[in-house]
Amino acid sequence: MNQDLQDLKAKALAIHERLCAVYGCPIPYFHTLDPLSELISSLLSHRTRNADSGHAYKALRARYADWAEMMNAPLEEVEETIQGVTWPEQKAPRLQAVLRALQERHGALSLDFLKDMPVEEARAWLESIPGIGPKTSAAVLSFSTLRKAALPVDSHHHRVAVRTGLIARNVAVGPSHAVLFALLPSEWDAQTVYDNHEVMMLHGQRCCFFNSPACGRCAILELCPTGQARMRGEDAPVAKPSRTQPIGTSSRYRDGP
Repeated sequence: MNQDLQDLKAKALAIHERLCAVYGCPIPYFHTLDPLSELISSLLSHRTRNADSGHAYKALRARYADWAEMMNAPLEEVEETIQGVTWPEQKAPRLQAVLRALQERHGALSLDFLKDMPVEEARAWLESIPGIGPKTSAAVLSFSTLRKAALPVDSHHHRVAVRTGLIARNVAVGPSHAVLFALLPSEWDAQTVYDNHEVMMLHGQRCCFFNSPACGRCAILELCPTGQARMRGEDAPVAKPSRTQPIGTSSRYRDGP
């Protein structure tokens, strides 16, 4: 391992430990959905506020007895049911198409079989379905009852990683998943990997804002070259917003597939 990579790994660990002290690890899981339901929830939440995507998810649950019924329902009916999310006219056909692809490839509407797969194999299987990208695959494995050691990266997480120098500014959210996960200790369990995502995300939401980050009260200021430059009054480049999430969207990991 070269020295630069060793230094980045040490920095990632130091950032994790300091943010855990601020936000309190271990952090309780916010969902107890089965993996297929987590997939539906994740797809609904793309560029949508949590309250709106949560309402749409509950509306689907109330209207349909199971996901098979939703898959076979008239498209216009599904679209009507999820009104309130962004682009329901796109999400309704995507939801049905993803379910049909799962039915065709696995022979059943269930993702429980992923529990027996290694994380990378399970992510590759999910991402082979059109409409599922690295954020969604990681969310399904981490946030659902599978509780696997997969690292989702949302726009807040990504912003903190860029500003602290864990990843280069030209690394987009999608490719950052593999880069940031590679910086974490290989022996970490699912809870610790989940904690890492949560504290990075929470720090982006509560301190490392897109506009006017609160560097003066940042717990990781001495590890952040961007913040140090701002405190010195120097011009420091600001992380660009994800193309898939508008500034101001309240989100946990919800940057799209």
